[in-house]
Amino acid sequence: MLEKGKISARQLTILIMLLTIGDSILIIPSSTSHYARQNAWISTLVGLIAGLLAVYMYSKFAKAYPKLTLIEAIQKTFGRWIGTIVSLLTIMYFLMVSIGSMREIADFVTSEMLPGTPIPAILMLFILIVIMASRLGIEVIGRASEIFIPMFIFLFLIQTFAIIPQMEIVRMLPILEDGIKPVLRGAISITTYTFLETVVFLMILPYVNQQEKITKSFLKGTPLGGIVIFITLLVSILVLGPDLTTRDIYPSYNIARRISVGGFFERVEAMIALEWMLTLFIKVTLYLYAFVLGLSQLLKLKDYRVLSLPTGMILVALAPIIAPNFTYYNAIFDNYWVYYVITFGIFLPLVLLSVGMFQKALNKDLASRN
Repeated sequence: MLEKGKISARQLTILIMLLTIGDSILIIPSSTSHYARQNAWISTLVGLIAGLLAVYMYSKFAKAYPKLTLIEAIQKTFGRWIGTIVSLLTIMYFLMVSIGSMREIADFVTSEMLPGTPIPAILMLFILIVIMASRLGIEVIGRASEIFIPMFIFLFLIQTFAIIPQMEIVRMLPILEDGIKPVLRGAISITTYTFLETVVFLMILPYVNQQEKITKSFLKGTPLGGIVIFITLLVSILVLGPDLTTRDIYPSYNIARRISVGGFFERVEAMIALEWMLTLFIKVTLYLYAFVLGLSQLLKLKDYRVLSLPTGMILVALAPIIAPNFTYYNAIFDNYWVYYVITFGIFLPLVLLSVGMFQKALNKDLASRN
């Protein structure tokens, strides 16, 4: 086994929560309200239900393929040649998610925090920490998440309560003015870009030291992350209204700028930036880790760590060139990325789970006949 470390069920729950939040806390309000308008908060609830069904499927996958990562399960199910092709496509998905997340970091920092800073400089500083974390292994990543979670919750609660005086209920009315269709379209965005990305944990589940608690961890971590996204979307609508939420690239960051308590507690947008950096660090680290681990298993290497540095440099090189600007990136994100995520977040695990259950039933039938 390439990875010797283990994580607890509690650490798995925290990692699921933080990855579910990921970059969604900053960019999802704009994407979802584009379709659902003032009903975006309803889309979040619908998306959470769909997300819970997806992660329940992932927990069943872990039982169908015990002690096997997603790449190992693919090779076992599809055989050498087809399995290799599907495995390569899967790890390329992990790589693409990492590249997209890195691009989001660069665009946010250069547009909102450090204008004029060269993008490669920002990416290099971030990726060095990610490479270090991935090389230290899943056990260290799990422990880091336990350190991050109190900090994240503290900052999130301060920001949420401080903005309450500026909320207006009238901004979320009328409810379901255009029917259920826009709400369902918004729910697709929420489900795809938030909950289905937890498919990366299929590369990590064999290293959970309490296998019987995997389902419980999924069904706890996903709603916790979903609650944070729900509150973020609801606050965005109540403070900014649907029009400004849709037009603003980073609604949550704009809300943090508006905070003013007693004339001294204000301009605390660095808080939302820190929250986002913490959750995005976990997301990029887990996806980079899944890529190098999966590629190492495919190439039958003895140590996955040798791939961390070159992969990190690939991310730095590709992130600035995947899209000429944020508008182009956002268009791809909204119109095409959803199908890519559904392919690897639902279709692939569902096929593997169906085949695994069929083989298990067939083996039981043969055993009973003998």
